[in-house]
Amino acid sequence: MRPLEGILVLDFGQFLSAPSASLRLADLGARVIKIERPGTGDICRQLYVSNVVLDGESTVFHAINRNKESFAADLKDPRDAERLRRLIRHADVVIHNFRPGVIERFGFDYESVRRLNPAVVYGEISGYGAEGPWRAKPGQDLLAQALSGLMWLSGNDGDPPVPMGLAIADILSGAHLTHGILACLVRRSVSGAGGRVQVSLLESTLDLQFEVLTTFFQDGGEPARRSAVSNAHAYLAAPYGIYRTRDGWLALAMGQVPLLGRLLGCPPLEAYTEPRDWFDRRDEIKRVLAEHLKSRDTEEWLAVLEPADIWCAEVLDWPRLLAHEAFERLGMVQSVRRSSGFAYRTLGCPIRIDGERLYSDRGSPAVGEHTAAIIEEFNLEGYR
Repeated sequence: MRPLEGILVLDFGQFLSAPSASLRLADLGARVIKIERPGTGDICRQLYVSNVVLDGESTVFHAINRNKESFAADLKDPRDAERLRRLIRHADVVIHNFRPGVIERFGFDYESVRRLNPAVVYGEISGYGAEGPWRAKPGQDLLAQALSGLMWLSGNDGDPPVPMGLAIADILSGAHLTHGILACLVRRSVSGAGGRVQVSLLESTLDLQFEVLTTFFQDGGEPARRSAVSNAHAYLAAPYGIYRTRDGWLALAMGQVPLLGRLLGCPPLEAYTEPRDWFDRRDEIKRVLAEHLKSRDTEEWLAVLEPADIWCAEVLDWPRLLAHEAFERLGMVQSVRRSSGFAYRTLGCPIRIDGERLYSDRGSPAVGEHTAAIIEEFNLEGYR
């Protein structure tokens, strides 16, 4: 039995953030009913990545909405709104990621939902919080990254702002929403009280930077300065970075520079005996290291460094990673199938419970695929 079996989640969310939270709840055993507009459904169904189409819709939608049911409802339609109010009375969790003020116009804000179901756990994701001058800005991942300061941490010194190559604000806020929902479900099991969980893209992206912002608060507000050479972390000393080898790339984490010099056969590095210099003179050190590492293949360097317990790794692309035994042993890939018969491969849940992977073979739903069955199950027939 999975931990959340018996928990009913109604997900009013679109795009990535809220649906990523309900995906994780579904992986943990919850029953997730996705509330979608009739006909077109979640806008994410047409949010294409690299123009790849799976069964007529976007890969993003299929990846993030597997193992869910779809209930089609127009929130502006009185009949559909009444159906949803009836359904909410049965729900344990309600989730949405509308802009502040929008859900209130439909009558499904926290106070309205709590009147229908006092024990409900209500989760919401906004772009920048429910108050303040940015509350009405579009809650979009790239924009949240831009406002958060995150873009000045990647790339090298002198480069323009560099965004993360993933929808990091969306996925993080979805994870944080999941944390809060689970905490409220635990509290409800003890006291019977539901609760409201509020998360924003901006706050989640700021939390991602809690280490470096804590440093910023303590060092007099000095701006982050990226290393000019092989930067991988604006606040870490040499040798931390990514370096070209003769046939590829090598990642080096924290380590003692003189020891690295001895192991690599690079005498100039042995002169940097003062640990403070490893940060203050990091660009100088990294230039020496970068030039030296080009002389041999990655595997040759790994054969020297790994036995000495130097933290390092080859930089792999996806084809090489997926072909590696280490990846295969993780068992992260699963095949899921839609009711149409269309099957596709995707990643499974990264969490194990009692040593077992949380697989599910059910793919993403068609728009409104389960509407009729849900109406019958929860006795909503009077509003067909």
